Amino acid sequence: MPEVPLDFPRAWIEFVDPEDSEQVYRCDLTWLTSNWTCIFDAGCQGIYAGRPDDGCCTLGAHFSDADDLKRVAGWVDQLTDDQWQFRRAALNKRRRLSKSGWVETDDEGEEKTKVHDGACIFLNRPGFSGGAGCALHKLALDRGVHFVDTKPDVCWQLPIRRTFRNVERPDDSTYLEITIGEYDRRGWGPGGHDLDWYCSGNSEAHVGTEAVYLSNSTELIAMMGQAAYDELAAICDEHIRSRSLLAIHPATRADAP
Repeated sequence: MPEVPLDFPRAWIEFVDPEDSEQVYRCDLTWLTSNWTCIFDAGCQGIYAGRPDDGCCTLGAHFSDADDLKRVAGWVDQLTDDQWQFRRAALNKRRRLSKSGWVETDDEGEEKTKVHDGACIFLNRPGFSGGAGCALHKLALDRGVHFVDTKPDVCWQLPIRRTFRNVERPDDSTYLEITIGEYDRRGWGPGGHDLDWYCSGNSEAHVGTEAVYLSNSTELIAMMGQAAYDELAAICDEHIRSRSLLAIHPATRADAP
C-alpha cells in the first residue's frame, strides 16, 4: 500500500522561541525531515477519485481570519482573464469583480473560496490557455513573488499544520505551545478519512530531493519567524545525521532506494 497508517512512532523536539520566551515550539522532526513534496500534475490523484485533476482544491479554501481574506482579496483584484479561467464568473451584474463572486459562506458561517463548476473557483482546469492549477499560484510566479503572499493561509501551509495550545505548568506558570507537524487526513476533520487519496502519508509523494524543512523553508519562516526557523533547521540537520530508522517517516522509507 502506498499510503502508510496514520499512527507510527515519531521524533519530536521542543524549544523556546528565541524571540518570545513565553512561546514554545513543538516540532515533528519525522515529518519535517521527510522527503514529501507536492506532486500536483505529476502523479497526484486528487482527494476524490472522480476529480483527479483537482489535487486538494475540490472543496475550496477556508480563510483563517479577516486579515487572510483581505490579503488574498488584494491579489485577486490583480488577476487577469489570462491568468484566471473563471474570472468572468466572479464578476457582478456591473461586470466588476466583487467579493461575493469568489467568496461563499459554509454551513457554519465560515468564509471560504467559492466552489465553481465542481472545484475551487481559482483552480484553472486542464486545457485552459493560461495553464492548469491555482490562478493565485500562477499570479505569484508571474509577479516573481512567493505564493505565500498570494494564496489563502491554508493553501500555502498544507500539508504542514500549525496549531496552538495554552499549557499550564505545575508551578502555575503558562506558555503558548505552537506545534508544527504533518497535516494528515485527520486535519480535515472527520471527513478526512473519506478522502479517496491523500498525499502527506503516501509514498508516491515522498520523492522530493530535499527534506520538507528545506523545500518548504519559506512557508516555515512565515509560520515561525526567521530566528525560530534557523534553530529548527539546525536541529533537523543534526537529526538527519543521527536519526535511526524508527524516526524516519515510513512513507519516505517505503520509497527509499
